[in-house]
Amino acid sequence: MDLTQPLPYIGISLIKIIWSVVAFIVGWIVAKIIVSVFRKGLDKTTLPEILKDFLSNAIYALLLVAVLLIAVSLLGVNVGSVVIGLSAVIGLVLGFGLQDTMTNLAAGFWIALMRPFDKEDVITTNGLTGKVSNIGVMSTELTTPDNKVIFISNKDIWGSPIINYTRQPIRRVDVNVGVAYGTKLDEAIQIAIDFMKNHPLVLNDPSPAVVITELADSSINLQLRAWVKTEDYWTVMNDLLKGIYEVYTEKGIEIPFPQLDVHLKQ
Repeated sequence: MDLTQPLPYIGISLIKIIWSVVAFIVGWIVAKIIVSVFRKGLDKTTLPEILKDFLSNAIYALLLVAVLLIAVSLLGVNVGSVVIGLSAVIGLVLGFGLQDTMTNLAAGFWIALMRPFDKEDVITTNGLTGKVSNIGVMSTELTTPDNKVIFISNKDIWGSPIINYTRQPIRRVDVNVGVAYGTKLDEAIQIAIDFMKNHPLVLNDPSPAVVITELADSSINLQLRAWVKTEDYWTVMNDLLKGIYEVYTEKGIEIPFPQLDVHLKQ
């Protein structure tokens, strides 16, 4: 079989197809190596992790386009005409919504540059909460506490409020509890403060506090406020919820449940 003879219908020889496939595979491997070396160089800098990811992904995408064009040129196709054709297609798509793509690219760049969050930060945006797993050229990836993966377009993130739960080294744990009317409030407040101070993960500075938040229908509502290291937030939250119930029960402080008095008129 003559590998140099054009194949029927497509007019391209088998040897050209083989060389094109080989060039694409080799080019893809070289692109991976280049990006890996580039990323190692970025790792030696003080750039934020999220910006390193964005730049690496952008360079990889550009290299793949170059590899694809080289592979196409080995088939004997005029690359110039391919580029012109792609430009025409891109221009057509632009009229039908590629502006969203360009907006996502720009938003991804600004997110990486301004750093409203870093990789591994826990954030809420667009009503969705999760840990930042990756920021791509077009979208950002969040992993939820129950291990679901959410992809949000960069433009939706950049144009929305972002709540970052882990940016600061310490956070305040707020636990609400109600005590019955007639309770000695000073005593109830002091018991709660002592309880928080005795917790090994609660910080002394800022010191824990208890405030009255509401005179509700069935209870006087208190809020326990304890400052903790960010990584200890959920542990302390659970301990305070469980512990304040136990310590109030032990000390005879009543935690009432909602009550409704119904009067029947004869």
